[in-house]
Amino acid sequence: MSNTYKLKIAGIERELQKFPVSDNLDIAAFILFGDVELTEKCAAALIEKCPEFDYIVTPEAKSIPLAYEMSKQSGKKYIVIRKGVKVYMDHPVAVSVSSITTKKEQYLYLGHEDGDLLNGKRVLVLDDVISTGESLAAAVKVVEEFNGNIVACAAPLAEGDAADRKDIIYLEKLPLFFK
Repeated sequence: MSNTYKLKIAGIERELQKFPVSDNLDIAAFILFGDVELTEKCAAALIEKCPEFDYIVTPEAKSIPLAYEMSKQSGKKYIVIRKGVKVYMDHPVAVSVSSITTKKEQYLYLGHEDGDLLNGKRVLVLDDVISTGESLAAAVKVVEEFNGNIVACAAPLAEGDAADRKDIIYLEKLPLFFK
């Protein structure tokens, strides 16, 4: 079995390295960090597919370059939900999450200095890959805590069974690799 997966997305190709997440499952790592072309193309393609929004909200960290680029291209602001409390956060809201790429439970945090901006606004919740949907669900809960109106949840890739979901927007399917 090959240690890579060839992905075609937003008009370009990338060879993704596979990594084990358990004894019987590998995933292909989709990393936007440092790949400006991939980030720009995915951002443009997602903007075309998404409804109108006022804010982009994304969990830390791998989707930050995509949120930045979509913000740049759309002229809309983005907000990052953090994985740790920062000193500048005003009474942060915390939501727990477990994801396929994280070994333990973690928390997502958003303070009122950013969260209050979402009240009554149209919010696009963005991630890099939607797989189990746990990270996405936690981000949605955070936005709901601030009364944001979620207009869509989007990512460049839907992994495994997530590709069958009708409540997300994505560009391409990413298979899971069972051993």
